[in-house]
Parts: sequence; C-alpha cells; structure tokens
Amino acid sequence: MTEVDVAIVGGGVAGLATAAEIALAGKSVCVLERHPRVGMETSTHNSGVIHAGLYYPPGSLKARLCVEGRDRLYAFCAAHGVPHRRTGKLVLASDHSEIPALEALFHVGRTNGVELEMVDGAFVRAREPHAHAGPALWSPSTGIVSAETLVHTLRSLAASRDVAILPGTPLMGAEVRAGAVVLSTPREEIAAALVINAAGLYADEVSALMGGESFRIYPARGEYAELVWSKRAMVNGLIYPVPHKPGHSLGVHIVPSVDGAVLIGPTIRYQEDKDDYEKDRLALEDFLEPATRLLPAVSLADLRLGGSGIRAKLCPPTESFADFMIRFDTRVPNLFHVAGIDSPGLTSCLAIAREVARAIG
Repeated sequence: MTEVDVAIVGGGVAGLATAAEIALAGKSVCVLERHPRVGMETSTHNSGVIHAGLYYPPGSLKARLCVEGRDRLYAFCAAHGVPHRRTGKLVLASDHSEIPALEALFHVGRTNGVELEMVDGAFVRAREPHAHAGPALWSPSTGIVSAETLVHTLRSLAASRDVAILPGTPLMGAEVRAGAVVLSTPREEIAAALVINAAGLYADEVSALMGGESFRIYPARGEYAELVWSKRAMVNGLIYPVPHKPGHSLGVHIVPSVDGAVLIGPTIRYQEDKDDYEKDRLALEDFLEPATRLLPAVSLADLRLGGSGIRAKLCPPTESFADFMIRFDTRVPNLFHVAGIDSPGLTSCLAIAREVARAIG
C-alpha cells in the first residue's frame, strides 16, 4: 500500500496548483485524476479570462482570491512562459437604463480593490471602434490566458516537486483506518493522512463516497460561438455586457483568445448531466442577438459554432450567489473540500492553492 501525506482527488487547475504548493512545504502528495490527462473538464472548457475581481461580493472568498490570484497568475505566466495578455475589459451599458447597474458594479469592484474607471462612448470608440459606444466600465487589469498551457505548466511544476500524478485513476472507495484515509483505485490502495476533494463537477459525489457532508454540485453548461476568421480584427480586447444575474453568469461576452480566435459566450443552462457537452446544442442564431448588443455590425454570416463547457456550481438556479467551498469537512476530519470552483476559479487557482496550504498547516 502506498502512503502519502496528502492525496488530492481531481487534476484540474485548483488540484494541480494545490499539489504544487503543498509539495513545496515538503509534504508527499499524489493527485488522482479519473481522465487520461489532467485538466480535461472545466479547467480547459472556459473563456480563458484572467478576471480582475469586480463582480464578487466584498468579503467573499471569490472576491479576495480573485484579486490575489490575478496578480499571482500574471507573475506566474510571465515566469513560466504561459501565453497570456493583459487586454483590459469594457463592460458596456446597452442603454441609459443600465447605468445604475454599471455604477453599482463600479463600487463593488473598487471595494474589492480593483482598478476601474467609468468611461464614455468616446473612450469606447477609441479602444473598440466596432463596439456599441455608450457608457461603460473600463477594467485595465483584466486579461486572457492559455488555459491548456497553464494546466500543463502546473502539472510539470507539481511533478518537478515529486508530486505523483496518477491519470486514469478514478476514486472507487474510501475507508478511515487508524487515523488515515485508505483510498481504493482500480490499481492500488493509497493511505493518506489528508484527502483534498478538488473533484470539480464530481466533488459532491467524492464527499458522499468518503462519508463526508452532503452538498450538491449543479452542472451548468455554457456554449460558445466564434467570429469567422475574416472578422476577428473587429475586436481588440474583452467586451462584456452588464450582468443581470452575476451569481449565475456574467452574460454572453466577446473574448479574443491567445491563439487568435474570438469567442462569443458562454451561455448558461443548468442540466442534470455532468459530462454532456453536446446534446440539444443551441443554434447559431441564438448567439446573434447577444453578439449584436456588443458588436452591432455583426451578422449571422460572421458567426460559427464553437465549443462548450460545464461549470461546477454550488449556486442553484433559484439563488444568486454561492462562494467557493474551501474548508475542512464537518464530518470527516481527514477531508478538506476545494469545491464549487466555478468562475473565477481559473484566475484564482494559485491563490486557492495558497489558501489551502495555510488552512491545512
């Protein structure tokens, strides 16, 4: 039987960053990942945005860890050669009725310590000539990152610190024996002094399997369209609408990716299946109205269907906000949850890792 100080269930950005951080303190760590490769779910099925921290309730983990994580992520990407760009972001009011919501967002962001500026149509036209030119919020510290490269870089960093990364290794069972948790996998048993549940969409199932507390992950699918190649030059940076339900979604937005594509999305739809990315996909026509609210000159011929992703939400459709769950389980003392890591989870991953390392000592 293999023995480790810490076993992490889930090889997404939160799990990998946490593994690297804990290993730096000299602990023996392994990462169990059910897929053939790490980072195959939410970590790489998203917009690839480095968020500034303007959307999240002051005092929440999402607000604090987003701001800390943003700065740490920019530094990490620069140090490790991860493709990224500080593009800045415009949040556009579609008409004057949205100005109060824009101002409220400004005050929340400033309370969180985010650099923001209320700007007018002339500012918007100078930065984004093809965007709807009206009152807007300018966030200079927002950017984009290659999520795929970030995953591989975190994996390499963890491995360089002697973390055992075990792809194709689903958790089959768990039992507390003599103060340790014995994890059963298809190949072996692993005895861990502490288990960190970073299983993303399956974090609730991992908790139940280990006899931990009951909570629910709500899968929420987000779908994307893209601008055709000939229209990509219409966009310079990130362009967002004013979110109507910030706890659920930031609204369909325009995101230039580091590889040159321009994404339009994501939409949001709560669903039961945790691995269904394709059933009943939206038609291309469904993206036209939200796209033209931001880029009025876009036509249906300028769009093509893109990919999709599934967020692991703790927030049900009937509520407006749920914070990250980063804490010890209330039933099993050897179990620590890193769950509900939806947006801004990618931005926050390095700060989440630091938070977990501090909490477990």
